[in-house]
Amino acid sequence: MKIPSQLIEDAVNHLSSLPGIGKRTALRLVLHMLKRKKENVINFGNSFINLISNINYCSECFNISEANICSVCADQKRDTSTICVVEDIRVMLAIENTLQYKGVYHILGGLISPINGIGPDKLKISELINRIEKNNVKEIILSLSTTMEGDTTNYYLFKKVEKYNIKISSIARGISIGDELEYTDQITLAAAISSRTPYENSVSTYKD
Repeated sequence: MKIPSQLIEDAVNHLSSLPGIGKRTALRLVLHMLKRKKENVINFGNSFINLISNINYCSECFNISEANICSVCADQKRDTSTICVVEDIRVMLAIENTLQYKGVYHILGGLISPINGIGPDKLKISELINRIEKNNVKEIILSLSTTMEGDTTNYYLFKKVEKYNIKISSIARGISIGDELEYTDQITLAAAISSRTPYENSVSTYKD
């Protein structure tokens, strides 16, 4: 795609580096921005500068937060003895939108995926173990996507946690195999959380 302006080309290249945005879509967005008032575009850009400069992550669960502790972890009405383990913040938000879960979360920051060079050491797994050892945790809910990477991570976490005297659950398999939890409708996701089952019931598929 030949672009007559280097300024436009630079903007297009930056936008098209985002997931799901190709060169043509990026060009359309850039040309749209040129039609907007200058102050609106400046405010648009500044919002991202402020975001990257000032955003923090919760020291407990690694949720996005503007403070050291996020609003979920700081809520005294939450059941801190139950930790729901999720892949990322998008899944946490999807579960929160169901209004059915009253515990706290632990955000791994991804899933184990050797093909993509993501091993356990790149996820917040040791931090989860520290929370279990230091706090009165009674249940861990494994709420990861029903993909190969999700199942692999589930099993790895199960083997790391099973020595502790706590309940280990997984979301009910009303979620279709291969589904990403962030795209699951609220009713199905709420039912999957409420109908969670002991993880031991599913580990037989990994054993000889």
